[in-house]
Amino acid sequence: MIRSMTGYGRAQETLNGRDITVEVRSVNHRFFEFSSRVPRAYGYLDEKLKSLLQSSISRGKVDVNVTILTVDGGTADVAINHTLAQEYVTALRELGAQLDLRDDLTLSAISRFGDIFTLRKSPEDEDQVWADVRQVAEQALARFVEMRRVEGARLREDILGRLTSIEKGVARVEERSPQTVEEYRARLTAKLRELLGGAQLDEQRILTEAAIVAEKLAVDEETVRLRSHIAQLRAILETPEPVGRKLDFLVQELNREANTIGSKAQDVEIARVVVDLKSEIEKIREQVQNIE
Repeated sequence: MIRSMTGYGRAQETLNGRDITVEVRSVNHRFFEFSSRVPRAYGYLDEKLKSLLQSSISRGKVDVNVTILTVDGGTADVAINHTLAQEYVTALRELGAQLDLRDDLTLSAISRFGDIFTLRKSPEDEDQVWADVRQVAEQALARFVEMRRVEGARLREDILGRLTSIEKGVARVEERSPQTVEEYRARLTAKLRELLGGAQLDEQRILTEAAIVAEKLAVDEETVRLRSHIAQLRAILETPEPVGRKLDFLVQELNREANTIGSKAQDVEIARVVVDLKSEIEKIREQVQNIE
């Protein structure tokens, strides 16, 4: 089943004292392009996340956002700079004596000097952190992939409908093309009769001329190839692997055959059909740009 290149997935869980949130989003891109935003202290997660996502995503510009918040404080220690605290007390008392102020120094007053305290994180088990982040990331990825699948199903149905319209146009070209040759032969005969008056017409020469024109106007090869490409497109749309590049190539081939028919068939009705064919092919091309 085909998948869109655009998608979004989010998951959040609290594991081992950490509130972990992972968001995955993507937009169209010719190749797989990965970028992530993770807390600075967890930079080692970047390559692990890239490897995890690349196992499920082949194309698209993918952005991952990870937030990790400690919820129980168990992974941090507060260190006190006793020497600096004593220097603050000494300096304040000297200032009080110099200015003849009452010594009302308290613990709460000293605590206002933030540089006395240092918050130090306790060493974390990186393997455990990754196991927790991976668990949340896999949930976000599953939701992301499901959104891509749903959007891909919509794209598939749209493309199949347009292929049916193209097939109807091809059938009309196949029906009309022989008629253009016969109409040319009739016009040629009428013109010669007008020019020659009552003189005998060379029927063989007329048939020869009509055959030459028929060869120039014939689009049988093009319509056969169009039908072949349509069949291939339908088959590819049913395959489970990423097919965006294959579809893009076949759409180019559809357009090439339609252009050739337009240039060869000197007929107003066929020209109108070709315009409709190219319009449908262009719409398919736009949809294919969104497929992984």
